[in-house]
Amino acid sequence: MSDEMHHFSMGIWLLGLAFAVAVSGSVIGLACTRHGAAATHPGARLRWLFMGALSIGGVGIWLMHFIAMLGFAVPGSPIRYSLTWTIISALMSVTAVFVGLLIVGTEFRWSRLLAAGFLVGIAVNVMHYTGMRALRFQGEINYNMYFVALSLVIAVVAGTAALWFTMVMESTVMRLIAGVIMGVAVVGMHYTGMAAVEVVHDTSAPAPVGLEVFAFLFPVFVIGLLAMAVPIVAVLTVPDREIARMDSAADDLAFEAREFATRN
Repeated sequence: MSDEMHHFSMGIWLLGLAFAVAVSGSVIGLACTRHGAAATHPGARLRWLFMGALSIGGVGIWLMHFIAMLGFAVPGSPIRYSLTWTIISALMSVTAVFVGLLIVGTEFRWSRLLAAGFLVGIAVNVMHYTGMRALRFQGEINYNMYFVALSLVIAVVAGTAALWFTMVMESTVMRLIAGVIMGVAVVGMHYTGMAAVEVVHDTSAPAPVGLEVFAFLFPVFVIGLLAMAVPIVAVLTVPDREIARMDSAADDLAFEAREFATRN
């Protein structure tokens, strides 16, 4: 039997903040993915996909999770987090998303899309439950496997849909919708996964050892937002770079035409 716990101990506003972070990371990350698919140089493509993985996996998934966990409380027990497992969860999230974006490729194929959507969905789930592995309190956590399975289905289906919107739709509005879908997937998966949690509070257990969530979340939140500036600037300035490249190519063609006319 599960003891008492709270998911919104700091207020329902945390849900809005977590959703905003998830959508922001997803929108920027999927925009980077789109640019990566259009890149002609392998190095440029890898840079775009890495920025996309950082945005989706590092901000949209990982940072969202720990923001949402600010509201988690077990009455009568302090909450602490293992730094090691927290770092592992971040690395796993970013790596899995990066591999998933690589699988999507440069052109739309159902086989690639389904494989990438599955891997990105798995990344969301693995990050969540690895992040939960970092949780420390006086007691232990058990999981309702029905909700665990449901959280996996939500993440895979919505993640696949978001990638489909990104790869197929040309409209900027539709790509924004893709980011919202991904944000809904991440937040929906998180709280479905939290619905699976059953805690057994043991008051005789020693006090948990580790970091308070604020001790690492605040600097990570600031660093995450600063890190988002890189892909945001890249996405916003890529049209300017494309125009400059086209102008340069036009100038080169005009120069060659003049040289040809002069010689003849």
